[in-house]
Amino acid sequence: EVRLVVSGGGLVQAGGSLRLSCSASDFTFDDYTVAWFRQAPGKEREGVSCISTSDGYKYYADSVKGRFTISITDAMNTVYLQMNSLEPEDTAIYYCAVGQSWVATTHPHPFARYDYDYWGRGTQVTVSS
Repeated sequence: EVRLVVSGGGLVQAGGSLRLSCSASDFTFDDYTVAWFRQAPGKEREGVSCISTSDGYKYYADSVKGRFTISITDAMNTVYLQMNSLEPEDTAIYYCAVGQSWVATTHPHPFARYDYDYWGRGTQVTVSS
């Protein structure tokens, strides 16, 4: 069983930055899709960004384009979500998820929750105004 460990959340003022990390013991993300989702209070869980580790393809939700950056280490064992210019609307619990490699290029978007096989526990991100 793949156990994902998510870290990096916290409290930050609007305009600030945070970096989230997702890693797994005894597992590499080679040839998978790794995604970040978030869920704000009272709202549905939504996809934020994903990366296909086989070819580096990246996808971003419109709400975070230009502000968030997803990346992966050369060792393929940690995926990051760099979040800049944070807004109060970014406040949510953020989750990491892993799916098969083809998920990243799913249309119209790669954020169908049932396409992801493994989920990490969330980390709280709170952006104050």
